[in-house]
Amino acid sequence: MKQPLLVCAMLVWGAGLALADEGVFANQIIVGGVMDLEGQSRGLGQGMKTGIEAAFRGVSVKGRRLNFKVLNDSYTPSLTGQQTQRLIDEDVFAVIGNVGTPTAQVSLPLLAKARIPAVGFFTGAGLLRPGVGDVINFRASYVQEAAAVIDAAITAGVRPQEICAYVQNDAYGMAGVSGIKAALQSRPNTRDIVARIDQILALDGDNPERNYLGPVGVYQRNTLSSRDGYDSLKAWENQIGTRCKLVVTVGTYAAIGRFAGYARYQGEDWVISAVSFTGAENLSDILTEFGVTDRVVMTQVVPELDSNLAIVKQAMNALGDDFNYVTFEGYLVGRMFIEILKALPGEPNRRSFLSAARNARFDLGGLVLEFIGDNQGSDLVTTTYYSNKEYRPMTTSDWLTLF
Repeated sequence: MKQPLLVCAMLVWGAGLALADEGVFANQIIVGGVMDLEGQSRGLGQGMKTGIEAAFRGVSVKGRRLNFKVLNDSYTPSLTGQQTQRLIDEDVFAVIGNVGTPTAQVSLPLLAKARIPAVGFFTGAGLLRPGVGDVINFRASYVQEAAAVIDAAITAGVRPQEICAYVQNDAYGMAGVSGIKAALQSRPNTRDIVARIDQILALDGDNPERNYLGPVGVYQRNTLSSRDGYDSLKAWENQIGTRCKLVVTVGTYAAIGRFAGYARYQGEDWVISAVSFTGAENLSDILTEFGVTDRVVMTQVVPELDSNLAIVKQAMNALGDDFNYVTFEGYLVGRMFIEILKALPGEPNRRSFLSAARNARFDLGGLVLEFIGDNQGSDLVTTTYYSNKEYRPMTTSDWLTLF
């Protein structure tokens, strides 16, 4: 009876592996990811995948290479659950770089139950801060992104009543609306606006009717129709007797680009802002398609692409022609994962990995990540201005000129 067992063990060794513990083998560590590779937001998933793979390429940690297994969910939560369970069943070491908020809402409880770390998800939603289970975030939150834009606009003379929103009608969009609320509620004379926002946030269920309730227009996830959300904003303008000078958008690049194009077609000169998740390069393609050339602001949560930081140069060399805001974030998530692995003592396991990250500080080539008191490494938010198919850092004079 011992001979078959011996043969099986030898076959596993022959494959260059060993008996696995939490995705850790003799010569590799297997990590997973679930992201949109085929759906309407595939540019984001493909970008994160490319960036993480570039960070992992040729790297050995604790004598083991990193094997990144990525599954597609087409930005569809029901499929996210199925694909996450597949990775759990295969006992991956961690799940990293997942794309999206409604998808994270499904995957996090599954990963928590399996005690598998969720690392560097591509979302700034509050449900990951701190989040259920073992969550390690790289990026700044949507609250921080919204605050950066709204604070700058108000400083430039925009009144809170002139700030509106166009968002995806799900957890992702509502995370952005929560950020808008947080940025407005400390301002004078915003009680009525905040009450309307609270009414919108209180609605539950799948794609509830949130249009025509306040300074927010919504669209359904994985759809592209802008008209109803646009009409909702026009109804708000008529109701309060003012106009939307700034429209903060929280959505995917295909939907937001089309909304911007539709608004311009209708003659609106609204300044339209987008959060980093929208995807700068993909958004640029859609804006170009619909003839939008300016009055678009976008927040970013990575260093400027022309920065002199060592990490920027390393990413440029690793990514080549694929270097952009999204792939750069994927690269940074991959590098963060590597640095945490390097910091843990002895043989790698999930518990020691999490312990190595807690209350720790990591320097990624000039970009410092600090997990002091929370599970988010970076608070960096910058604002860029889109003009003639390019993004450039915004200055105070840019904000004054816009408004």
